[in-house]
Amino acid sequence: MARYTGPSCRLCRREGTKLFLKGERCFGDKCPYTRRGSVPGQHGSGSGRKRVKEYGMQLREKQKAKRYYGILEKQFKNYFVAADKKEGQTGENLLTLIERRLDNVIYRMGIADSRKEARQFVLHGHFRLNGKNVNIPSLIVKVGDVISLKENSRKSEKFKMLIEDIAGRTIPKWLEVDKEAIIVKVIALPLREDVEFPFEEHLIVELYSK
Repeated sequence: MARYTGPSCRLCRREGTKLFLKGERCFGDKCPYTRRGSVPGQHGSGSGRKRVKEYGMQLREKQKAKRYYGILEKQFKNYFVAADKKEGQTGENLLTLIERRLDNVIYRMGIADSRKEARQFVLHGHFRLNGKNVNIPSLIVKVGDVISLKENSRKSEKFKMLIEDIAGRTIPKWLEVDKEAIIVKVIALPLREDVEFPFEEHLIVELYSK
């Protein structure tokens, strides 16, 4: 499976903003973006950089969204095509569709420090969807779906620590989480306001509409 294997913090520096790809580390003093926020590369810290043109702004917004959710180009384009076929605004449809990815739901329920970690949990088979084993992070959940942590996984030291931290996490209103049983139910579809990051999704639509 194709995936990005380079330094996560380099992506934040490239996009000029924190994408919160490494969980709690992103909020501390050791965050490389905080310590060195310049664009990576030989000319990243130069003062004579050219003004970003319209296409560049659109491209950067698309790259920002892809990297925030950990999605590669082909799959991201497929999400855009699906969003464009739905009623309503394509940009909002795109973001709310991606929010419904299984790995994102597990991250949003508070059991993982990052979407990358949530994706690994799914790939390693730690969760069930509607009572069935699942190992596909890109599955799109729907209203009524129930995701639960396997009983054997609850016994591992890693998950014991994560379960202790889940009590203090803020859960989006479209999810209903039993923090004791580690079960999350999708009770509604996410809205644009439920997307945490301040994307300018109209730029992504403009880019793909060229």
